[in-house]
Amino acid sequence: MPKPASTPAPTPSSPQRRLEGDRGGISVYTAIVTIALLAIVGLAIDGGGKLRATERADAVAMEAARAAGQAIDPASAIKGTGIRVDPEAAAVAAQAYLARAGSQGSTTLSTDRTQLTVTVRGTYTTKFLPIVGIGSMEVTGHGSARLLHGVTQPE
Repeated sequence: MPKPASTPAPTPSSPQRRLEGDRGGISVYTAIVTIALLAIVGLAIDGGGKLRATERADAVAMEAARAAGQAIDPASAIKGTGIRVDPEAAAVAAQAYLARAGSQGSTTLSTDRTQLTVTVRGTYTTKFLPIVGIGSMEVTGHGSARLLHGVTQPE
């Protein structure tokens, strides 16, 4: 009976030997790249979400300041001694606007009673970052309005 032909042992430079050494290499590379790409996409989505939330907070703060700027002191305006913001009415108007917008914030009035500043605080709930323990991010918006009056130009 003839002996079966034996297959030669693979040499270090043979194609069969090179393929055996690379088993699973693509799988590890794919897993690492996939995790890295998901992390980048997650950061882009949550970073963009925080930017949008901050822009909204800024817009709400500006609108609340404008609403507060409409609360002038009627006594000084009627007497002609000057147009000034009524601080209590301005704070109430700003807080009312913030409540309608579903936001929380604070209002400050300058010492000369002509500039209102509104600060809005809120949070952005993250979509991807809870995986690493970041469930939300604080956002803050600022807005101010200066009370101007005049017929042909601001005085």
